[in-house]
Amino acid sequence: MKRIIFLLLAESLFAASMSAQRGNNLEARKLQLALYAISNLYVDPTNETQLVEDAIVGMLEKLDPHSTYTDPEETKEMTEPLQGNFDGIGIQFNMLTDTLYVIQVIPGGPSEKVGLMAGDRIIMVDDTLIAGVKMKNTDVMKRLRGPKNTEVRVKVLRQGVPDLIEFKITRGKIPMYSLDAAYMADKTTGYIKLNRFAASSADEFKEALKKLRKQGMKNLILDLQGNGGGYLNIAIDLADEFLDKDKLIVYTEGNKQPREEAKSTARGDFEEGRLVVLVDEASASASEILSGAIQDWDRGVLVGRRTFGKGLVQKPIPMPDGSMIRLTVARYYTPTGRSIQKPYVNGKQEQYHHDLIDRYNRGELMSADSIHFPDSMKYNTLVSKRTVYGGGGIMPDVFIPVDTSRYTDYHRNIVAAGLVNRIAMNYLDRHRSELNKQYPKFNRYKQQFQVTEEMMQELITLAENDKIKFDEAQYNRSKPLIMLQIKALIARDLYDMGEYFQVINDDNASFQEALRIINDEERYNKVINN
Repeated sequence: MKRIIFLLLAESLFAASMSAQRGNNLEARKLQLALYAISNLYVDPTNETQLVEDAIVGMLEKLDPHSTYTDPEETKEMTEPLQGNFDGIGIQFNMLTDTLYVIQVIPGGPSEKVGLMAGDRIIMVDDTLIAGVKMKNTDVMKRLRGPKNTEVRVKVLRQGVPDLIEFKITRGKIPMYSLDAAYMADKTTGYIKLNRFAASSADEFKEALKKLRKQGMKNLILDLQGNGGGYLNIAIDLADEFLDKDKLIVYTEGNKQPREEAKSTARGDFEEGRLVVLVDEASASASEILSGAIQDWDRGVLVGRRTFGKGLVQKPIPMPDGSMIRLTVARYYTPTGRSIQKPYVNGKQEQYHHDLIDRYNRGELMSADSIHFPDSMKYNTLVSKRTVYGGGGIMPDVFIPVDTSRYTDYHRNIVAAGLVNRIAMNYLDRHRSELNKQYPKFNRYKQQFQVTEEMMQELITLAENDKIKFDEAQYNRSKPLIMLQIKALIARDLYDMGEYFQVINDDNASFQEALRIINDEERYNKVINN
């Protein structure tokens, strides 16, 4: 009997092998045969889907740090933020002390239409309790999001109202904005903060540019700090806004991919006027394409710190079940021929992802003198012929070190515990109506509102209750920064995200230096032509 079973299995394996051989090469046959053998011969039950996924992940990990596999759910979550909208109820929220706190209600969205307000706490979604049960943000979002025109019931706790209020909300299409802020930094300087390169980013940028021009903008600070990238075509579209006709923006090339070039057109809306681009170690991919093109064509001044160094091109390969492989097929090169990608060793993922920590330990984030480029990495810009460097990431023209003087362990601990957020929200709970009356316009708030000592004492008490030991020296060092952050968070909730940045940029050294450079024509031109 055992012999018969063995022969049947051997025949099956041989048949599978021959079938694979007719349709594919040796390597593919080996994979098919391995899967067939494990599924049919392994001592314990196996999950074929998981086996295949693990095999794909294992192969990709040996290639480079950016070739990845995502399952169907992860694929949907990954692409949604870049597509510019999703179906939901139209709120921005924070999970605070295990409760969903509504920060803002999106104007014209489903929640605003039924009367949901900033400051409300959502306690239940349909029949599920979401407060006080340590539910993950992703699980909360799954309950609030859903197909357009479907209904969701929420029960809300509102300050001053003793009982829960129930709302029936019909979900709708909710826009997701990639532009965090657009305002006049002074009488002639506009400021635009972009958090990612999404499908809607070019249109959002054009709209912001038009609005700022009407307010007298002649020069522009474009903030790409912390911008991790997004769509390549959007980076090209935005670079096109600054460059005149027929300028190379970026090219890609790979072993199996011939060189492809993207050039500017004649339709740019900001081809003249001084331009400063802010970058840092978290500016990646599309941010580096845009800033590299600006630098190579001497179109503007880059201020900040060396960018992340993500210059590998991923081609999305959809799988039949909704999962996706994002396979690296080429490298990005700036117009001078610089490869944006920082060095990596195949299969050494952990080492690659520790690069930023290594930069910090080398002192690179504190001093430009700690960054050393070999002569082979020197390139010349295309107009002024000044020296720029390759070798991974984009090195700015003006280096701004990380300011570590006010960042202490005490500050990090209270921020990580969500206490700075909580103080801002507690204060808003108690004073929202009077704040709205006292500061109907943001300018008045920015000039006059002060974080009080009572608020800071409340913060200390909350920290002690959360087992965060008070350190007077560290507290005094971080106190001005903490007060500024609280003021900015209150501004965000009272007004919008743009007002948050108008407050917080008072402490942003790169922004302050950008303002000085952009208002000093002689210095600006000296950097461009150096």
